[in-house]
Amino acid sequence: MLKTRNTLSEAVRAKSVALLNTHLAAAIDLHAQLKQAHWNVRGPGFIAVHELFDTVSASVEDYSDLIAERAGQLGGTAEGTIQIAVKQSKLVPYPLGLADEDSHIFAVSGALAAFGQMVHAAIDASTKAGDSTTADLFTEISRGIDKELWFVESHAAFKK
Repeated sequence: MLKTRNTLSEAVRAKSVALLNTHLAAAIDLHAQLKQAHWNVRGPGFIAVHELFDTVSASVEDYSDLIAERAGQLGGTAEGTIQIAVKQSKLVPYPLGLADEDSHIFAVSGALAAFGQMVHAAIDASTKAGDSTTADLFTEISRGIDKELWFVESHAAFKK
């Protein structure tokens, strides 16, 4: 940990930095999964879904930045390389070879939901560790992921 005048104890900051880095790896993975879908989607609603995936990927990239910067604020190091993300992400790998809109919407929805579930747990873990600011950051990300999931799922033809 780097020296800082942040008033949280070093033990709390270390716990938060580890939690943040776990979620940074998943956010980097999620961003790449969204770009995979964006680049490869095909179908009658191509342009709408293609642009949606690009917009969602930009939001997720912003979340990565928020997570990484919070680690730095706490005196930690953001571990945001692709190599670390591959090793540490808890997300299911994105299925390659998909083309049709419905398959991509299903896969992206699953990845967003899984990341959202991880973020919900991070809110609780941050609160329990005594870092309400990091919990608030995860709450902000949770709201955004829920919104992005809603947008993506709204393109699916779900049956009752």
